[in-house]
Amino acid sequence: MDKSLVIRYKEYASATELEGSDRELLALAFQAAEGAYAPYSQFHVGAALRLKDGSVVCGNNQENAAYPSGLCAERTALFAASAQRPELRDYDTLAIVGINQEGHRCEASPCGACRQVMAEYEQRQGHPMRILCYVSESCIRLFDSVADLLPFGFDF
Repeated sequence: MDKSLVIRYKEYASATELEGSDRELLALAFQAAEGAYAPYSQFHVGAALRLKDGSVVCGNNQENAAYPSGLCAERTALFAASAQRPELRDYDTLAIVGINQEGHRCEASPCGACRQVMAEYEQRQGHPMRILCYVSESCIRLFDSVADLLPFGFDF
């Protein structure tokens, strides 16, 4: 039996097309990326997580010589929010951005481990979490649910 899978997302031609709160979230993610510790890859990733109360928790990638002991920006932000605000585990939108070795803004797509963690957080809260991915100045993708990034995640 043949089946198909459709991944739905919105694509914006520039950040100016986004709602103000999403533009702000991208800006905060880029600020977070600037502070990443990436001496080995020189690839800085930033994440900004907006909670349902409007507050934002940021994270960035943290590398370590004892690879794979580092941590991705997405999980850093999610784990920090969960640790700092355990009473408010209700997440609205996670913005993810990258800055390459030359210092240019670029795409940073979540790795498989981050997608699985994001999926579990989404399932735990009982409703979708939006994912905003910067690709380039002329392409920003918005996924309405982590399920669109990881359709066959582990069952819990």
